[in-house]
Amino acid sequence: MKILFIGDIFAATGRKLVAEHLAFIVENENIDLTIANAENAAGGFGLTPPLAEGLFELGVHVLTSGNHIWDKREIYDHLARCPRLLRPANYPADLPGSGVAIVEARNGVRCAVMNLQGRVYMPATDCPFRKADALLESLPPDVKVRFVDFHAEVTSEKIAMGWHLDGRVSAMVGTHTHVPTADTRILPRGTAYQTDCGMTGPYDSVIGVEKADVVRKFQTSLPVRFEAAHGMAELHAVVVEVEPASGRALAIKRVCVRQNGEA
Repeated sequence: MKILFIGDIFAATGRKLVAEHLAFIVENENIDLTIANAENAAGGFGLTPPLAEGLFELGVHVLTSGNHIWDKREIYDHLARCPRLLRPANYPADLPGSGVAIVEARNGVRCAVMNLQGRVYMPATDCPFRKADALLESLPPDVKVRFVDFHAEVTSEKIAMGWHLDGRVSAMVGTHTHVPTADTRILPRGTAYQTDCGMTGPYDSVIGVEKADVVRKFQTSLPVRFEAAHGMAELHAVVVEVEPASGRALAIKRVCVRQNGEA
């Protein structure tokens, strides 16, 4: 079976790319399960219930997130009502939502999708490594296909998590830094890995934000209002092929769709 994971969907530009290209990718790659990180879908900062439901209607099965999931307060109640919308599992347990979902793919295979957040240069959370162990122990033993979105800042923490999970999950793909990495591979024990999937949004920018805003912030160290950029856009994703019986990854490849024009 094949899993499609779409990197951080950023603002209207990213949503437009998904709307225009998702159906083709799913058909062309024979995708069974589609997952996307949507924590930046609302103007680059957060997610709203209508935007989440719109992405589900386009064919995304599970939405993951990260630290920006808390930016829009209207999503809080929606997290509690929508089990296919995840927030990082290593936030306090009494917060709304969950960090794991078990869903049935198009081919009938039950799959676990897990969402974790790193701690280096990120908001304070529980240990993602220990939380990953607890999530895996809680899964039904017959759910062999397991995908992890690790939303973290530094490459070393993501790489360490990949080694920690190798052989216990089908794939671990990093998000948050919005820059795709070139280390796509299968780890020795059968886990597909990439340090960062990259962003789905405006690349004529600084990680999605208007260039001048970020340059001014660095030059002055003063508060600057960030605005989502427009223009040249790219969709970044990975396709992971998994053996359902064992959950071992057979292959992983990067997908990039480039498109010019404003959102």
